[in-house]
Amino acid sequence: MSKHRLQPHLSAVALTKSYTKGEIKVPVLRGVDVAVEKGEFVSIVGQSGCGKSTMMHVLGLLDSPDLGEVRLDGERIDDLPLATRDELRNHVFGFVFQFYHLLPELTLLENVLTPMMIRHSAWDYFKRRGEFRETACEIIARVGLSHRLKHRPSEMSGGEMQRAAIARALISKPEVLLADEPTGNLDASTGGEIMDLLKSLNADEGLTIIMVTHDGAIADQAQRLVRLSEGRIQSLEEAA
Repeated sequence: MSKHRLQPHLSAVALTKSYTKGEIKVPVLRGVDVAVEKGEFVSIVGQSGCGKSTMMHVLGLLDSPDLGEVRLDGERIDDLPLATRDELRNHVFGFVFQFYHLLPELTLLENVLTPMMIRHSAWDYFKRRGEFRETACEIIARVGLSHRLKHRPSEMSGGEMQRAAIARALISKPEVLLADEPTGNLDASTGGEIMDLLKSLNADEGLTIIMVTHDGAIADQAQRLVRLSEGRIQSLEEAA
């Protein structure tokens, strides 16, 4: 069982979100409350269209709620100035998506380094490029891809591209890793390898992970499940 502190690491308070299709307003989140502790591995599960991905995007400041709040260590963050939210996305949150989003013209090493290029000025990056490259190589080794440093995405398998995407998310040393269907584009065996990597990062390094998935077998490998149904939390439960 998780040991809950008085102050959760990341929390959603009464999140409400709708999208507009033509003249029709489509509600996606309907007053969602959830709290995630530091070092937890939480799965958000539910049928397609229930609001899982929207909830993760709002938690990671990729989208804004219509109503409600997102809090980091008790402080509201969804209403901060745009530049501050950009900084939080680059420093606090790491993102992994189903379709990798690697830049096809860059090598694995270059793809992993892109968050550092965004975070630092051109001159600062140039001065510290050796340090950043060393860090990137360490992380690439951590995900088991040292033999692919100079390979482009087209030369890698789906599992290798997802490992590359995880390495890219880790280069900024995030506090929270947000993973949206990280195994959804992979076969069962390769998906199992990705889950082993995520569980290792959580157990060995205390990385907080929030994962969206529709796969019950994958979801059960987290510590806790948040079940969504039609934009509302159906249940909160410990994983099997």
